[in-house]
Amino acid sequence: MHSCQQLRIAALATAVIAFTSGTALAQKKYDTGATDTEIKIGNIMPYSGPASAYGVIGKTEEAYFNKINNEGGINGRKIKFVTYDDGYSPPKAVEQVRKLVESDEVLVVFNPLGTPSNSAIQKYLNSKKVPQLFVATGATKWNDPKDFPWTMGWQPSYQSEAHIYAKYLMKEKPVGKIAVLFQNDDFGKDYLKGLKDALGAKTSMIIAEESYETSEPSIDGHIVKLKATGADVFLSITTPKFAAQAIKKLAEIDWHPMHIVSNVSSSVGGVIKPAGFENSQGILSAAYAKDGADSQWDNDPGMKKFFDFLAKYYPDGNKLDGSVVYGYGAAQTMVKVLQMCGDDLTRANVMKQAASLKDFEPDTLLPGIKINTSPTDFAPIEQLQMMRFKGEKWDLFGDILSGELSN
Repeated sequence: MHSCQQLRIAALATAVIAFTSGTALAQKKYDTGATDTEIKIGNIMPYSGPASAYGVIGKTEEAYFNKINNEGGINGRKIKFVTYDDGYSPPKAVEQVRKLVESDEVLVVFNPLGTPSNSAIQKYLNSKKVPQLFVATGATKWNDPKDFPWTMGWQPSYQSEAHIYAKYLMKEKPVGKIAVLFQNDDFGKDYLKGLKDALGAKTSMIIAEESYETSEPSIDGHIVKLKATGADVFLSITTPKFAAQAIKKLAEIDWHPMHIVSNVSSSVGGVIKPAGFENSQGILSAAYAKDGADSQWDNDPGMKKFFDFLAKYYPDGNKLDGSVVYGYGAAQTMVKVLQMCGDDLTRANVMKQAASLKDFEPDTLLPGIKINTSPTDFAPIEQLQMMRFKGEKWDLFGDILSGELSN
């Protein structure tokens, strides 16, 4: 009887162990690219070519994932970050992304950079049901969960930013006459559409539109033409080289409208300094991230973490470079989503969690700007704050503004 009872207890214990471990195993779900010990993340960046300055984004992300691994990983799993150079070339982007999915077998493709590259890989990744997550471009088309459920943006869209300028103008200069200079491509047209959508019935405030080609050596002729219209607001939807040209030309021809420059061309080092600090006084723009060059953030808890991270994990990273600040915030968002996934590391769950972010605040976003997503809203950051150039730096002012249009 005694030995029989022992056998029964042993059998019961075995059954309990089998049952509980079976339950634990059942709770763990993996797709290609995830195991008990590893999560494989793929990425493409222009480490060479015309946009190679952005390569530091990939290097910052790699360093941030090293930090996470050093601190024990995500739910015990280490991140393996596989990043390739696409040279800012769409055909090369397609080739490298195929390699990431079919050879490296990554779980997700994270923060691939540039509108041309992302446009080239979007259909392929959606057909393979591989997340194209937190893409590094502000085109509005990444927020289309109905047609492209596997693609999601990160930074504010160009249209969201334009909505904010329109709201500002209608409040501060309701009878202003707006002249717009825009780049004749998706970037320029996206902004212009956003501006018109937000102005609505007041679209007639726009009295002149001039487009330019990136192949033009100078935009001086366009500026002279726009001044002649009598406009008292100048909106510069330009990339850095042309934004700097415009600032210089306005000073040269003594035209002093309210001057707004798009966020992508608000870099002090890349645009304002070459155009001249004196010529740039009073220019307006909008921001969503803290500026590593601005001493007001020296004692900010989030930026202190960012500076400590650079010192320990990426000493070559320049805190004054907005791209380094950007890479840190994007990587932090990716880590948050993977933490939310728990032991269900399927591609579908990664997208589900990415579409369930509530008031998430990466260390490097401006105070009050929060990341929110839903199954019908794939635009994580939709708020910005206006800023004015004064002295040798940007001064933030006013409230945090939403780029969403009320229906």
